[in-house]
Amino acid sequence: VQLQASGGGLVQAGGSLRLSCAASGRTFSSYFMGWFRQAPGKEREFVAAVAWSAGVTYYTDSVKGRFTTSRDNAKTTVYLQMNSLKPEDTAVYYCAGRSRWTYIDSVSGYEYWGQGTQVTVSS
Repeated sequence: VQLQASGGGLVQAGGSLRLSCAASGRTFSSYFMGWFRQAPGKEREFVAAVAWSAGVTYYTDSVKGRFTTSRDNAKTTVYLQMNSLKPEDTAVYYCAGRSRWTYIDSVSGYEYWGQGTQVTVSS
């Protein structure tokens, strides 16, 4: 599976962005998909994940109620809708895929990674 993230940009605090992650490969629907972010000088951290069914999602506490992840298996694309953005959300955002839900928030469990897209939130 190859992943291509897009949709990043510069936005003012309180604004919104929608990230997309396009996947190639016929087995996309069998993978759990996650979003991570990495700010300068910091470790990569988990943001959100979505299971095979878009109805099953999981979020880190700092984005709950503001971010929503979803997937369209027919389009082999995963989305991250980010609302009420804060300056502390500034980071490079990555999408990733894995075959197991266990420890879904762990960086080490992901088998495939996209190239990242920059999100900058100005105050």
